[in-house]
Amino acid sequence: MSFAEAVRSVFENYATFRGRAPRSEFWWFALFTLAGNLVFGILDSVLVGPVMGVAPFSGEGYQPLGSIFSLAIFIPSLAVSVRRLHDTGRSGWWFLINLVPLFGWLVFIYFAVQPSDATNRHGPPPLTGHAVLR
Repeated sequence: MSFAEAVRSVFENYATFRGRAPRSEFWWFALFTLAGNLVFGILDSVLVGPVMGVAPFSGEGYQPLGSIFSLAIFIPSLAVSVRRLHDTGRSGWWFLINLVPLFGWLVFIYFAVQPSDATNRHGPPPLTGHAVLR
């Protein structure tokens, strides 16, 4: 699955918490999220900061573009994370492990890098790269 296919698949399944997501879909979307946060952070610093009277790249000021981006990808990020857990044969509730300070996100990353499980209670492995059971 390519970068564009993965991002398109996640947004097509915007709030779908059923089904499975292969590793490539999850990690390409993570890269998209990282790149988007970087780009919008720079735009906020260069464009919005000076308008608000803050020096560019000072670390102070408003971040409206970054905040809008974060809100736009919040639900799809949750959904693809849950589908990724399903793909490894785990319940989506394991996502809550991220709430455990320091330790939780390490466990979640360990789960996310695991290979896809064979057919499990969440359905067959996604063959076409689409994570939704049809």
